[in-house]
Amino acid sequence: MNKIYILTDYKNIFSSKHNATPYRSGMDKKLLEKYFKENGYEIIFLKFADINFRKMNFEDQYIIYTSSEDIGGHYKSYIEDIIYGLYLQNAKLIPEYKYLKAHNNKVFMEILRDLTINDDLNFIHSHYFGTIEELKNNLYNITFPAVIKSATGAMSRGVYLSKNKKELIKKAKKISRSTYLFDELWDIGRAIKHKGYIKESKYRNKFIVQNFIPGLENDWKILIYGDKYYILYRGVRDNDFRASGSGKFIFKEDIPNGILDFAKLIFDILNVPNLSIDVAFDGNNFYLLEFQAIHYGTTTIVKSPFYFNKINNNWEIIKENSVLEKIYVESIVNFINK
Repeated sequence: MNKIYILTDYKNIFSSKHNATPYRSGMDKKLLEKYFKENGYEIIFLKFADINFRKMNFEDQYIIYTSSEDIGGHYKSYIEDIIYGLYLQNAKLIPEYKYLKAHNNKVFMEILRDLTINDDLNFIHSHYFGTIEELKNNLYNITFPAVIKSATGAMSRGVYLSKNKKELIKKAKKISRSTYLFDELWDIGRAIKHKGYIKESKYRNKFIVQNFIPGLENDWKILIYGDKYYILYRGVRDNDFRASGSGKFIFKEDIPNGILDFAKLIFDILNVPNLSIDVAFDGNNFYLLEFQAIHYGTTTIVKSPFYFNKINNNWEIIKENSVLEKIYVESIVNFINK
């Protein structure tokens, strides 16, 4: 029987699940084991800290793994170290390391977009910066109004609209401030002592600036697991432009013509077993707002009474509730077989 290693975190949790019991305990590992076994795979669970690169070799071994959204990204940084080590060992990582790097990291997500998505589909244009000084030096490249986003955060936290340069800089300072009081005082001393010394920036939390899409009343959250497409309408907040976290969520069978073809195109380009994307439609063009290929919210699957499936070149509605662990396993197995 073929083997798949599943890496869990220090709490022995794998991935995320909206209605997990106990609360925030991730996917049901017994169900994962059951469904993988039905598909001919033996599951071996390991914690990240169980990996010993001096004694263990995972070359050509399939490994699926979780990420983390811990405050400050401390544990996620550790996970990235372990997964990159497995990448150097030529393990078969699902998904690839670059998608872990992009998880809860909008700067690298935008870099992946620029490297991967065809220009004909790339109606979102992003600038990414590591300091406020870099932004100030590149203001001539930015058109207004502009959206500014912190590199981390969900539910539209750290996302703002700026109407002009002054407003953009003010909001950029708010989200990029990196406070290290002792080091800042020490740096002032360096500037006094050494003529010509340029002080360290006090604004070193990375961020992105994007073009604004006017007139949107909603966006669409789409989760894709193999050939199953789950879609959720998300209305924008009152007197706002953001839809994520608005609470105005509807499962609609009547969706914009072409949106699922657009989603499938993105899915095929990224070449992952499952995917979460946020898509906007202004009546003419579809916009890929954000994407994640690991450790994202699963409310859209857990609560959806149907999903879409492309059958004989037509999108059909399949009215049934889904078991997250089952469709996750199917997506992994289909990806391996493909």
